[in-house]
Amino acid sequence: MLNKYPLWKYLMVIATIAICLLYATPNLYGEDPAVQVSAARGAAIEVSTLDKVKAELDKQDISYKSVSLEQNQVLIRLTDSEQQLLASEILKEQLGQTFIVALNLAPATPEWLQAVGAGPLKLGLDLRGGVHFLLEVDMQEALVKAQDQMLQDFRTDLREEKLRYTAVRKDSNGVTVRFRDVETRDKAEEFLKSKYPDLLLNDSENNGQFSVSAKMTEAKLAEIKEYALQQNITIIRNRVNQLGVAEPLVQRQGADRIVVELPGVQDTAGAKEILGATATLEFRLVDNKADPYSSRVPAGSQKYTTRDGRPVVLKKQVILTGNHITGATSSLDEFSRSQVNIDLDSQGGSKMSRATKKAIGTSMATVFIEYKPTGEKTADGKSKLQKIEEVINVATIQAQLGRSFRITGLDSGSEAKNLALLLRAGALVAPVQIVEERTIGPSLGKQNIENGLSAMIYGMIAIVIFMAIYYRKFGLVANIALSANIIMIIGIMSMIPGATMTLPGIAGIVLTIGMAVDANVLVFERIREELKEGRSVQQAIHSGYDNALSTIADANITTLLTAIILFAIGTGAIKGFAITLAIGIAASMFTSIIGTRAIVNFLWGNKKIDKLSI
Repeated sequence: MLNKYPLWKYLMVIATIAICLLYATPNLYGEDPAVQVSAARGAAIEVSTLDKVKAELDKQDISYKSVSLEQNQVLIRLTDSEQQLLASEILKEQLGQTFIVALNLAPATPEWLQAVGAGPLKLGLDLRGGVHFLLEVDMQEALVKAQDQMLQDFRTDLREEKLRYTAVRKDSNGVTVRFRDVETRDKAEEFLKSKYPDLLLNDSENNGQFSVSAKMTEAKLAEIKEYALQQNITIIRNRVNQLGVAEPLVQRQGADRIVVELPGVQDTAGAKEILGATATLEFRLVDNKADPYSSRVPAGSQKYTTRDGRPVVLKKQVILTGNHITGATSSLDEFSRSQVNIDLDSQGGSKMSRATKKAIGTSMATVFIEYKPTGEKTADGKSKLQKIEEVINVATIQAQLGRSFRITGLDSGSEAKNLALLLRAGALVAPVQIVEERTIGPSLGKQNIENGLSAMIYGMIAIVIFMAIYYRKFGLVANIALSANIIMIIGIMSMIPGATMTLPGIAGIVLTIGMAVDANVLVFERIREELKEGRSVQQAIHSGYDNALSTIADANITTLLTAIILFAIGTGAIKGFAITLAIGIAASMFTSIIGTRAIVNFLWGNKKIDKLSI
């Protein structure tokens, strides 16, 4: 008998290795030190910004590889880290607070590889350096806010339905409303049941007082907590994105915690101030009687500046703040013009309705208010904050507004999207507290990479020498399979969106190298046993692979299940280890069972021979 593979199997093995090699190649090119310039508060970067950046760099005689406009950001690739720091300091000083200047690392992948979507592995915090925060959301405060909101809603709804009550008070996880007579209480209970089906309502009577108690169900409480966590994650992610940090990580951990990792950021204090920064919105009517270009402003009004630098006079009285915004999305109106749809809570809707009832045809402005650290400290050591107020939108009121309305008059879909983002990224839904913080220096990350690579290289050298001496030509086959195994792991990791290589991930690769060798040893020992029992070479190869298959599968599948469980219940670095281990096991089984047999069949399986070099 002969050991043959059909042509398609050879082609499959070659194609698999070639594709993985293609996507692993970008890791050879590394990354360029870079500076990233993005516009603050969602404004667009223009070509003039690019020209200004180039002019400043040329003026200061800073050498750079390239300056390009990518995804509404200016990316400057520098020749070394010293030029990177120098360029960052100069651009921060020259561009001012309108732009965010951040240090970055830009992949040096050639264009032909970028064209097929290939890019280098994303490195985790432990390999690149940066800061790590574990934030805990104050869920009790979120529930208190929801309870306050329910109290306000009850008051407004009962007043609008003309159901007179004597008192509305908060109690444990709910609200109690008292009435003078049983008829009004029954009507109110029926009304509240129809309006709030997710609340538990109970009526009672005590000393001539008729009351209805509303409690939140367990499902409602869980919904409030989930909303608070998800909304806080969204707001923090928006703030982090505006920092221009490369590949930040913001994800939930458990029921009430958020992990924030900022690779490349070394200023822990600055990062904490940004994560906890307060930003809010105000809606105000425009004072159309005032001249915005005059130095005199009427009493009761105040002059502001729009985002494009135009003066505008607004009335001091605030219609409502961004705390009442429950949702904001961008879309197109019936004429395909960009707009932002805003949803308010009931209290905000009532305020907006009353304010705009007599203001149809006039203009309303949206003011973005932000407190930013100045870099100076107060006498007690706290950071000084600067209040920044900016009019981000002025729109004409076309009808009386309620809980839902839209802002029109925007220049583009991009502006509408940015405005919706700003509206959503107001104040945090519930307070967060930093329960853990960690700083990892870039030198430590570099040392981690060097140590991890050293462990891998030394392990590889030891295994290659041993296999070549002990199994001779078959040992060389195993070494080829081992190299293919590493290429597949790195290639697949590079192909998976969001996959990040961490220090435990490198440990996972080292571990799978050992497992890959173990699988080859099992096969080769089976072949040796068959040869000792007097089988022919072809029978020994066939039986050796067949007999070792079940053992290899059993060992690897149990480890694969362990990796899946680790990924399901683990977080952060544990997940990174589990992903690498799972990919390594799959690659190991492919190379040891299919890959090595393809080589063995090609070299020795298709002809009659009397002796094997094993």
